[in-house]
Amino acid sequence: MLFEKLDHINSRPQPFEFYTASDLWTDEYTSKQMLGYHLNEGIDVSSRNMVFINRSVKWIVSTFNVRSGTKIADFGCGPGLYTTRVAENQADVTGIDFSKNSIQYAREIAAKKGLNIHYVLQNYLDFETEERFDLILMIMCDFCALSPAQRKDLLAIFLTILKPGGSVLLDVYSPTAFDQREEATIYEENLFNGFWSPNKYFGFLNTFKYEQEKVVLDKYTIVESDRIKTVYNWLQYFTVDKLKKEFVECGLTIGKIYSDVAGTPYDKHSSEFAIVAQKS
Repeated sequence: MLFEKLDHINSRPQPFEFYTASDLWTDEYTSKQMLGYHLNEGIDVSSRNMVFINRSVKWIVSTFNVRSGTKIADFGCGPGLYTTRVAENQADVTGIDFSKNSIQYAREIAAKKGLNIHYVLQNYLDFETEERFDLILMIMCDFCALSPAQRKDLLAIFLTILKPGGSVLLDVYSPTAFDQREEATIYEENLFNGFWSPNKYFGFLNTFKYEQEKVVLDKYTIVESDRIKTVYNWLQYFTVDKLKKEFVECGLTIGKIYSDVAGTPYDKHSSEFAIVAQKS
């Protein structure tokens, strides 16, 4: 029995075979942990560091001529680090996220600042609206966490809710970042200093690379006294050509390419890159 459990823990699934994002972002305990990472201004976990965010928002406001009446949708808005700032530049902002703790925090900040931001507590893959937007944001490489089918569905949503002449801005991980990842197996008591549970647990982290698909899986298995939980954190790594192909097939055309969402000039050796796309 123990051998079978260990064999399952260390088994390699097919790319995107399982989807468990809700286990991380909607679980009451781990979502609070993730919110803490969001709000740590000095690190790039869950959100960019605050210096970068401020520089990024300044570039977005200038590049996309954000002003009173500009309608912006932020997919995966988290605690509102971008939505709050673009709303302070008079934009009409909608934020979508399925983390209750993050949305609650974002709403509280908006209320304190007197900002009329529309927050939607929902998986953005299920988002529907009659609104049409000038700019769609998806930041922190969220696009990479989705399977090919999920990405196709998401791009169909973008196509539907984008105004004529509107833009999509998102960032993804590059082949350079993929090459920097290595397969590994880690076992620790209370893996990541108790991140996964307030109770004692044993944590396994299996990192698998899929060379042909350019996908990496961080598979977390959390063993508590009364349950075993597995969380699959998938990341797709993109070449510019692969990303362009996916967008074109969904009716969107990638125009400008940058090294990040702060407008840094594109460098093919960068670990990530950002794109601006419009309807084809």
